[in-house]
Amino acid sequence: MAKPPRIADAEIEPVQLSDFASGPETPAPKFAKRRLDDVMLAMDVVDTLRSDAVLLEQDLNASEREQQLVDRLKIIYKNQGIDVPERILREGVKALDEERFAYTPIKGGFFAKVYISRGRWGKPVLVALGMIGFAVAAEYAFIEMPKKREIKRIEQVLNIEVPEVLALAKTPQLKTRIAALRDEGVAALKAKDSREAKNISDALSALATDLNQNYIVRIVSRPGESSGVFRIPDDAPKARNYYLIVEGIDARGQTVNVNVNSEEDQKSKRVTIWGVRVPYRVYQSVSADKRDDQIIQNAVIGVKKRGFLKPDYKIETDGSQILDW
Repeated sequence: MAKPPRIADAEIEPVQLSDFASGPETPAPKFAKRRLDDVMLAMDVVDTLRSDAVLLEQDLNASEREQQLVDRLKIIYKNQGIDVPERILREGVKALDEERFAYTPIKGGFFAKVYISRGRWGKPVLVALGMIGFAVAAEYAFIEMPKKREIKRIEQVLNIEVPEVLALAKTPQLKTRIAALRDEGVAALKAKDSREAKNISDALSALATDLNQNYIVRIVSRPGESSGVFRIPDDAPKARNYYLIVEGIDARGQTVNVNVNSEEDQKSKRVTIWGVRVPYRVYQSVSADKRDDQIIQNAVIGVKKRGFLKPDYKIETDGSQILDW
């Protein structure tokens, strides 16, 4: 089989782009007056000048300096076999003076400096913020929340318990006292005086407890415990005050915590046993009754009814009380 004829390399003509063009010839695009080569040469001239520190440091006037720089550049580029037009050399000298191709770093602003130095201050700031957050949360949990709960409790006492206490009170004097305390409590809340409002609320709650109590007053008569005592006042050494030692007993036979105000120091305290002041003849009568058989026959000396604050005594007494003996 015959081989196809070999085409000599010389017979292959290079393909021209114009062979594929159709229509009128497309004009070449217009470029800026200054070519990129000129700019690159000018930048190279500036770099060359910067590297020739000896020539730059010479004390010459402007025209002498420019000419010497141009002459120096001609020699440098000639030695390198590069032909640079004199206008490019002079433009490079001018660009050097104008610092046209010099890089001037942008000064960092305040926030940039803060961001860059975050490694130094970041952790302490986070710790400080964490401590502040913990303090705020602790204050809310241990101060603000209890305060809000206390105010809510006070409002409940003034708005709910007081009407019940008023209905329970049996005397006009007690009703007037309760209503006055309630008005003072409301005024304290409006004035945001939480301490005063709490004191009034506590007083009203104690008053409600006292009014609700119902018990008998009985002379204590147990082995090892006194049924009566006498006291010698500090300001009257020759005088004696006599007291029967008593306790409150409810309907179930249980002792009652009674709010007692001592005539000796005006302090109040809830106790189960206290002393009631009586005349000497009453004191002697009870003492004789106990000496007979160690049993006090008439041990019940009073009754405290619901709706009243003080017991109704069956014996002669002015109602004065003591807490210690």
